[in-house]
Amino acid sequence: MAGRKRKLLPSAEDGGCSSECKPAERNMDHREQSHYFSFRGPQGRLGTEFFHQSCIHLAKAFLGKVLCRRCADGSELRGRIVETEAYLGGEDKASHSAGGKRTERNTAMFMKPGTIYVYPIYGIYLCMNVSSEGEGAAVLLRSLEPLKGQPTMRHLRTARRKEGARLLKDKELCNGPSKLCQALNIPRSFDRRDLASDPEVWLEGDPDSGSDSTQPQDIVCAPRVGIQSHGEWAEKPWRFYLRGHPCVSVVNKEAERLSLPGNVMKRWSQSEVQSDAGQLHIKQT
Repeated sequence: MAGRKRKLLPSAEDGGCSSECKPAERNMDHREQSHYFSFRGPQGRLGTEFFHQSCIHLAKAFLGKVLCRRCADGSELRGRIVETEAYLGGEDKASHSAGGKRTERNTAMFMKPGTIYVYPIYGIYLCMNVSSEGEGAAVLLRSLEPLKGQPTMRHLRTARRKEGARLLKDKELCNGPSKLCQALNIPRSFDRRDLASDPEVWLEGDPDSGSDSTQPQDIVCAPRVGIQSHGEWAEKPWRFYLRGHPCVSVVNKEAERLSLPGNVMKRWSQSEVQSDAGQLHIKQT
């Protein structure tokens, strides 16, 4: 990291938000909320049954749901999931569990659906995944829309940036897999925890309605990001995001056009974007 050295918050190995965050949290207006969606409070924790879906179905089902994080001081951070990626294991060469390979690091991918899988990248950043049905399958959480606790999120993100860096906009706080882990203080120790029952991190329903309000036409199906070295597997349309949302990490205009009703079959088969069944043997059309 360039620039002068500065004191950072406790590392991601710590289990809770630092007490250094408390002043910012106490001074915030408790009514502060997203500029893009109204926040109407908790819709109820999603239990084990929610996670018992195939990987692609779960990746889509996550969209619109709210990831909640309880800090050590009792305050909560919340973000609406707007982007995910599905990693199916097995023949999916871009997956950490490709070929059924099981290691100490990826054990969570083989545990029951709803198990958190946290892994490091570049030796300093973390990514959060959640296991699904399917041997070694998991969903990567790529981007969130901040809903509650933005001052704390900004404080946590700023601690990992250069001295004098510009103030982050709300839409920049969680618009990437490592960014959301920083903003919600997701530590490596959360690996192998159960998202359905953990007291410090959990999932709630769509804050805009009491039911699943995300419609198929709202979802863009695009190739996953950062896996170009995996050949044909880099082209699989297993990244899903909410069309037009400003917190999406990477916008794919071609995929948005192809994901419109009536266009999806022009490049990818219906099985590739709608179901896990048989998808590992399907080629692009």
